[in-house]
Amino acid sequence: MSTAPSTSPNPGSARPGGPPSDETPRSGPAPAPSPSRWAPLRPLVLRLHFYAGVFVAPFLLVAAVTGFLYAGAFQAEKLVYDHEMTVAEVGDGKLPISAQVAAAREAHPEGTVAAVRPSPAADATTRVLLSGVKGVDPDHTLAVFVDPYTAKVRGALEQYGSTGALPLRTWIDEFHRDLRLGDTGRLYSEFAASWLWVISGGGLVLWFSRRRALRKVRGTSGRRRTLGLHGTVGVWAAAGFFFLSATGLTWSTYAGASIDELRTSLGQATPSVSAAVGGEHAGHGASASTGSGEHGVGLDKVLAVARAEGLGDPVEIVPPADAGSAYVVKQIQRSWPEKQDSVAVDPTSGKVTDVLRFDDHPPLAKLTRWGIDLHTGVLFGLVNQLALMALALALFLLIVWGYRMWWQRGRGSSFGRPIPRGAWQQVPPLVLVPAVGVVVVLGYFVPLFGIPLAGFLLADVVLGEIAHRRAHGGDPAVE
Repeated sequence: MSTAPSTSPNPGSARPGGPPSDETPRSGPAPAPSPSRWAPLRPLVLRLHFYAGVFVAPFLLVAAVTGFLYAGAFQAEKLVYDHEMTVAEVGDGKLPISAQVAAAREAHPEGTVAAVRPSPAADATTRVLLSGVKGVDPDHTLAVFVDPYTAKVRGALEQYGSTGALPLRTWIDEFHRDLRLGDTGRLYSEFAASWLWVISGGGLVLWFSRRRALRKVRGTSGRRRTLGLHGTVGVWAAAGFFFLSATGLTWSTYAGASIDELRTSLGQATPSVSAAVGGEHAGHGASASTGSGEHGVGLDKVLAVARAEGLGDPVEIVPPADAGSAYVVKQIQRSWPEKQDSVAVDPTSGKVTDVLRFDDHPPLAKLTRWGIDLHTGVLFGLVNQLALMALALALFLLIVWGYRMWWQRGRGSSFGRPIPRGAWQQVPPLVLVPAVGVVVVLGYFVPLFGIPLAGFLLADVVLGEIAHRRAHGGDPAVE
């Protein structure tokens, strides 16, 4: 739900050995409420929510701001790079792909042709992607934009990733993913994703365990109003936060590796079309290379074969990697409905050697593809991007409100009260034992959740011991 670094969901007092009270003391006798089996867990959830809010919130704040910018970068990119991405004037007919690639190579003879993305729309340019270009990041390509009607080169920009991110979006994407610090920086985003669902779930528990009358926002002020806004927005955004956390972990360093291993063991790994050329043509596939992406039958013939197999725009043509490889033509549409079919074409004979349909992908492979594309804002286009911006804004506000509640409580310079001593012993074994088991398993597969959690628990034990000794004059014999 939120990153609320508050020590209590309300300004009520805390009962010794139990959770903070949501009740205002009343005069006269009152019937004792029947204790809930889950009530002893509340102080633990509260404390975990607090620690995560204090220590994880700064990382989530960076993720929220950069995520907001990234979602908006798709539309900004169309404006900033309009000259390169669109043609000057729509003509009567597009030139052969080979002629467009030749024009790109004449303007930029450096590197090698890594792929070609034919113009997917009447007003769109063709992209010729060059790898091994000096001054271009090895993980990136140089995209040369060619007018498909005139073969004039309209510019060249560095491109990254399968979604064709150009410099503006690439910079924001890399800052969002790893703070532009490489593999070490990726730990920040994995740390944030590992804890976002924990904070959201804990916030939901705390919010719905409050009396309904105390959840109101209208007519309140001060910390009570801040808490109402914090809780209400958090509840509405919680499902989105769970989704962002789960999908963000799928391509993280450590948790992502565990997810990949699990999918592979279940036979749910994402398949790829085979580019190997077999039979009598093996070893001769790339012998006719001209250095411009043309091998054997050439780009135009290969594209025509792919069209005959039903591969509509947008597509990407990847030339043979070596003498034993085929051309690979794959659809690259990530918006709904996704087009992810691919074929391999023998460069000598022009025959299809392998076909892979997206419909034939395993269920978990499809879900992973859809989840990542929804997370990155391409699955449903502008609507998807606006939804992500709204979630990022909600997370930003929740963090600000969480710190504001902490300050309004008068504890801006402290870490609040530790968990009441003995709270763990009050949790019924039927609840505690399974909960500990689940946490241990999750901590193993999601180490940036497990390791910080151990640190939080250790810190709280130390704070609790210090508070206990102070309360009893430093005499350990006093209970």
